[in-house]
Amino acid sequence: MQKDIYEKIISFLLGASWAIVLFGALFTFKIFINFGIVIAIFTTMVYIFIALFLILAIDAFLVNKQRLQEAKKQTKLLEKIYTQVTS
Repeated sequence: MQKDIYEKIISFLLGASWAIVLFGALFTFKIFINFGIVIAIFTTMVYIFIALFLILAIDAFLVNKQRLQEAKKQTKLLEKIYTQVTS
């Protein structure tokens, strides 16, 4: 199945987001380790939570695009059935 440019961009952003989450969590932990292990773990968890929420938002774009494509297919099929029934 061919992907359009929109799906390619969203897929790239999802992959890049996962890399940002991993490296960002490590970076956040290393910065806050100077303040103590508890604060470092807490801030890293907050960072991961926010980043995963943003990944879910990006994934929602892809799901909505697929839902729109399915709705268009169903509309065409219903229009075809309607024209056959009415004629």
